[in-house]
Amino acid sequence: MASLTAHPEINVLRLQLRQNEVLKLMTPSQWQELEPLLEIADFPKGKSMVNQGDVNMEQYFILDGILKRVVANQEGKEMILRFAAERDIDTSYAAWRLKTPVPYSIRAVTKVRVAKLSLPVWVNFLERHPDVKATFEFEVMKLMSEVMAHTITLHLLDAPGRVHRFMRKHPELTERLPKKELASYLNLSPETLSRLKHKGKI
Repeated sequence: MASLTAHPEINVLRLQLRQNEVLKLMTPSQWQELEPLLEIADFPKGKSMVNQGDVNMEQYFILDGILKRVVANQEGKEMILRFAAERDIDTSYAAWRLKTPVPYSIRAVTKVRVAKLSLPVWVNFLERHPDVKATFEFEVMKLMSEVMAHTITLHLLDAPGRVHRFMRKHPELTERLPKKELASYLNLSPETLSRLKHKGKI
């Protein structure tokens, strides 16, 4: 892990950060303030970045790779709530605001590189920049709406319907996700997903 400003690939990282949905409209002076606060971290495939129940929270801006948000019950049965990739974020902002532990885990599906900072530091930055805060909170609301829509989809749509919806909503991820991960997200067996693919449903 290294600070953004001391990273040997700083120019590439800056370009990637400026494509992020939350950050892309920031002014030069806002970038000058934010950059020294960011750390660059790399996570191998399968690594947990956040564990369900954590109280130390961070803000993630995804630079490379795919991560997932996962919730588990007391028996250890897991449900994938969402995937996120380049130009997207993941965050524990709602839990931080509510002063509750993080209610889910965040894990690397592939090798992942992120820019990150602690949530208290990020929130302090947002309080100084209401325009960035408005953009960020809108993205958080979209994220939460996406999770809710996915949960409803699992109950209302049949297997082909769930597959079609994912392809329509996330065409950029369809071929990048391991089939086992995608099948789990759609509450299908890998065999069912393969059968739908063989029939031309995916």
